[in-house]
Amino acid sequence: MSQPSIGLLETKGLVPLIYGTDAMLKAADVELAGPMKGVGSGLVSTTVVGDVAAVKAALDAGAEAANQIGEVVSAHVIARPQAETVKIIPSAAKTGGARKSS
Repeated sequence: MSQPSIGLLETKGLVPLIYGTDAMLKAADVELAGPMKGVGSGLVSTTVVGDVAAVKAALDAGAEAANQIGEVVSAHVIARPQAETVKIIPSAAKTGGARKSS
């Protein structure tokens, strides 16, 4: 993977985020980039990385799954971000991020 794309999913509440993250990791070949983060006021988010198509497919599946049991606040794909942007996302290597098994 040359330049990974970033996918961000934000929900109200932890349970929809876990449900959505599970769906994202099962739907496409993406990697969880670090732990889930609390944003505040009940908002939580997670980040996945992978190629553009995989991140888009994963985010679509994750947002749909999370919407079934809660509220999705935002779901965004950043395709081929600048190197400086990549520095601020959680690193899967540093945090022991999960990798989708085949």
